[in-house]
Amino acid sequence: MKKKSRLMLLVSFIFIVCLSGCAKWQSVINDLHGSLIGNSYSIYTYDNYGSQTLKTSGNKISITGNKIETTSFDSEGKTITGYDLSSVITITIDGKEIENCGDTCIFVQKGLEPEVDFSLEEISSNGGGSPASIARVLNKYKNDFGKSRVVVIKSQLGQPIAAFSGDDVYWEVPEDLPKMTKLMIDGKALYIHRANYQIIDKALL
Repeated sequence: MKKKSRLMLLVSFIFIVCLSGCAKWQSVINDLHGSLIGNSYSIYTYDNYGSQTLKTSGNKISITGNKIETTSFDSEGKTITGYDLSSVITITIDGKEIENCGDTCIFVQKGLEPEVDFSLEEISSNGGGSPASIARVLNKYKNDFGKSRVVVIKSQLGQPIAAFSGDDVYWEVPEDLPKMTKLMIDGKALYIHRANYQIIDKALL
């Protein structure tokens, strides 16, 4: 019985070690770490045109969706009360709050740096925010991307904001946060709120 228990423990350990190399498993680990002692993030806020309007940072960051009461009616005309997530998010930074609605927000975990920080003037001089002009700018920086996959973050109007690169990239949509996507780039978290993004194999640039 003891030998069987040891064998099961060994198999479980090997399974966990194998998973630890996967981006999805790193995402789970990161969430556990954040829930226990918090993660350090820099928060960048942008308008629809990709211009930065605010930057802040903190050691303990939490993002909370706000529920609103909704009313509907059943087939008999009776009122049904329910709840849904509003577009407003509450950002708590070391105990202090920001209420945000509508702006693009990027939450970058400490240790994750963009390969390229796009400027509005640079995109405009290359023909606006069209796909062709964006491709030209990306090709200009192609050699700066040191890893196999490129993550381009854009404003709601498609204006490029920043580009990251990584070998192990994973994304997911948190169910309890409105209009939020979580990206894991080589084990580091990048949350984007009200933003467009593309994950591109570098070989395609």
